[in-house]
Amino acid sequence: MTSNKFILNNNALFAENISINKIAENFGTPCYVYSKSALIEAFQNFSKGFLETNHLVCFAVKSNPSLAILNLFAKLGAGFDIVSGGELARVIAAGGDPQKIVFSGVGKTAEEMRAALAADIFCFNVESASELARLNDVAKSMGKIAPVSLRVNPNVDAKTHPYISTGLKNNKFGVAYEDALDIYLQADEMSNIAIHGVDCHIGSQITELSPFLDAFDRVLTLVDALAENKIQIQHIDLGGGIGITYNNEAPPEFTAYAKAMLDKLGERDVKLVFEPGRALVGNAGLLLTKVEYIKQTETKNFAIVDAAMNDLMRPALYDAYHDIQAVNPRDEAKVNYEIVGPVCESGDFLGHDRELALHEGDLLAIMSAGAYGMSMSSNYNTRPRVAEVMVDGDQCHLIRKREQIADLFALEQCLP
Repeated sequence: MTSNKFILNNNALFAENISINKIAENFGTPCYVYSKSALIEAFQNFSKGFLETNHLVCFAVKSNPSLAILNLFAKLGAGFDIVSGGELARVIAAGGDPQKIVFSGVGKTAEEMRAALAADIFCFNVESASELARLNDVAKSMGKIAPVSLRVNPNVDAKTHPYISTGLKNNKFGVAYEDALDIYLQADEMSNIAIHGVDCHIGSQITELSPFLDAFDRVLTLVDALAENKIQIQHIDLGGGIGITYNNEAPPEFTAYAKAMLDKLGERDVKLVFEPGRALVGNAGLLLTKVEYIKQTETKNFAIVDAAMNDLMRPALYDAYHDIQAVNPRDEAKVNYEIVGPVCESGDFLGHDRELALHEGDLLAIMSAGAYGMSMSSNYNTRPRVAEVMVDGDQCHLIRKREQIADLFALEQCLP
């Protein structure tokens, strides 16, 4: 739903103090629009429940890797959760502190490991026994000691979409809970591995506290078992996954989440690490688009807009819901519309069954698009990726230029 930084004022939608109409005039459509103050507030609200605790909030870069957003969070003191060598390079380019980086992901290459070791990152979240062995070999070849936590799969149902559930035993992520102690004992014997923590991440867009608490219970049981085997854990990484409100979801408040986690932790002297992504950026952004055509058929009314599934993949990929608002609501009878894009796929839609009063040329705002919007966008149908702008009070900054068509084949060449 609408962030309190995106509000209607005199029948026009604003981002902070800037008219969305003005943004469309200056930067064109489609276009991603972010609110700087919404980003800051989300980070501060998430962190505030842990201020009296040794903790590190690592923004999940995959949710939105914009340099401007990474730089903003770095200035606020954030760490970063990365899943590739490219994301490592992005964080460093944005001014992030490598010693606040956790490196997750099931398929780290030797090259990526070398880059992360050279950067002196905070920790590798290791996801298999094979990865652990490779990391030990790579670290040995560099004369380095690799700090690790094992990503443990607690087999907890996150009660979310199956594509974004990561904590069940049939998921590709992490090591089986039942195998974790043995793998930790193997790690303890490796010459170039230093055991620093335990990691657990069960999924995304979770709207209940109980899955987090169930997973934490299992992690704490493992921490105690490790202590019995003389392996002392310095930090517990509880991942991310707190949901946001897209429609009528009621995710837990950050303060309630923090209290529940700290109550579980008790008196244990360990650092808590978190990896929020969507929770920090999801409701801080929207996708601005223009209605190109109104098309009526025997069974449906279509509003064909200039944004498409290549710009915002979530509806086509997950059948995800995003609120859609008219930038200038009309005082006319509303009609039930399918909001669809120009991409040559029947699955190219942004919203089903939306009650709106629309004319060709109207602007629409696809809300709650700050997470997994631009980061998952593509050039399908040879469509340039869109511009991104950041609103800061009464200032608006272009933080990514719109791609040009020639950019899309600049690295290609025809056969001789």
